[in-house]
Amino acid sequence: MRKNTRKRFGERSGLVLIAVLLFGFGRTTLCAQSQSQPAPQSPPTVASVVDREVTTIEKLVVDAAEAMPEDKFNFSPEGLNLPGSDYKGVRTFAVEVRHIATSNYFLWSSLSGEKLPEGLKDGNSPESLKTKAEIIQYLKASFALGHRAAATLTPDNMLQPPGQSKSPRLYLATFGVAHAYDHYGQMAEYLRMNGIVPPASRAKSD
Repeated sequence: MRKNTRKRFGERSGLVLIAVLLFGFGRTTLCAQSQSQPAPQSPPTVASVVDREVTTIEKLVVDAAEAMPEDKFNFSPEGLNLPGSDYKGVRTFAVEVRHIATSNYFLWSSLSGEKLPEGLKDGNSPESLKTKAEIIQYLKASFALGHRAAATLTPDNMLQPPGQSKSPRLYLATFGVAHAYDHYGQMAEYLRMNGIVPPASRAKSD
């Protein structure tokens, strides 16, 4: 009788031990799987998609502006006197950068409801900004506004014009991006005219 009892006890103990090991292995496997798998991402929104576009063009423009040396910041191809060219009156590199930033303010401030900076008379102002550091700081601030403007977009308001504007909010947000791309192309050409490969193109040139 004692032998049978001990045998049954041993069998039960063995089954319990196997169950504990299997349970522990299962928990370890699940933990390992949960650690190896990336956390689920939030679904994209109108605001997040536009914000990503603002980020992309912001990096291109800011990197290009920083790549131009201080002593070349007022460069214009007009001074090259290239045969057959007509660059008379075109913007300097510095004014190109100012123009992008000022246009950002005109387009995106209506979305965020913020006031325009002092001294904005036209697309090339403010003329008070002269140095490379001042202009780049102004440029970065305009893109910071772009991120705040993008954050205001929702499916309910994106087709509504803000304030006194006649254009939908989504158009103003995305046109700011498209406009900056246009002038980034000119900045890239100005860099190359001075023997500087634009930062975004350097990996392809190596």
